[in-house]
Amino acid sequence: MTGHSDQRPPLDAHVLADEIGLTPDLTLELLPESASTNQVAADRAREGAPDGLLVVADHQTAGRGRLDRTWETPPGAAVTFSLLLRPTVPAAAWPWLPLLTGHTVAKALTSFGYDAKVKWPNDVLIDGQKVAGILVERIETDAGPAAVVGVGINVTTDAEELPVPTATSLALAHDDRTPTREGVLLGVVAAVREGYDAWQAGGSEAAARLASSYVAHCATVGQDVRVDLPGGTSLSGRAVDVDLDGRLVVETAGGVEKVGAGDVVHVVPE
Repeated sequence: MTGHSDQRPPLDAHVLADEIGLTPDLTLELLPESASTNQVAADRAREGAPDGLLVVADHQTAGRGRLDRTWETPPGAAVTFSLLLRPTVPAAAWPWLPLLTGHTVAKALTSFGYDAKVKWPNDVLIDGQKVAGILVERIETDAGPAAVVGVGINVTTDAEELPVPTATSLALAHDDRTPTREGVLLGVVAAVREGYDAWQAGGSEAAARLASSYVAHCATVGQDVRVDLPGGTSLSGRAVDVDLDGRLVVETAGGVEKVGAGDVVHVVPE
């Protein structure tokens, strides 16, 4: 019987180098194994690495998600990368970067034939189950603040390997036509970079278009939700919008609340 390790070859370094080498605003650092690509990218940022450094780990052993959660996957089963960006948009616009990333990752997966949506702020779902996690961190450097955009996508993870029952993988969603890890990586990185560049260059009009497009593809808007807030409290109601600052707008029994940070649970009617 063939084991997973035989079925899951390492990423093809030549394919990635050739494709990314054709993109002038990206440089590739491919690591066979890394505890955390975000940590490597943050270190590189402090060392002066330019915008567009892409750190890819064939296997990430101690990845981090939002709210200090772990992101662990079996060797050869996932796409894990961090993209170093040096935004020039005003500081007030930075909260949109995690949402933009989730939105563009979902759009890329949609282009592969998946019905991908975003749960606010940036969990990527297929059929209501999480297929990708995103962690965006602000890093202070001598050249000014930088952003490290970390993305992890379950590609060939099977049901027994998933950490929680609410997770899924591309293979589980469509086991007959799972794209290669190289294809997923290249497609997602291109989508994130394209969306980011348009947002950076387009000013207030691009920001408004992003907000409108995000809301249209957000699985949370229109749902009954419970939002667990950072201070340990929670609120419940119906998510009705995402405002121009990226905050989730929730209609509660006591009125309208705007949430800038929190963990959203979609409440399924009994």
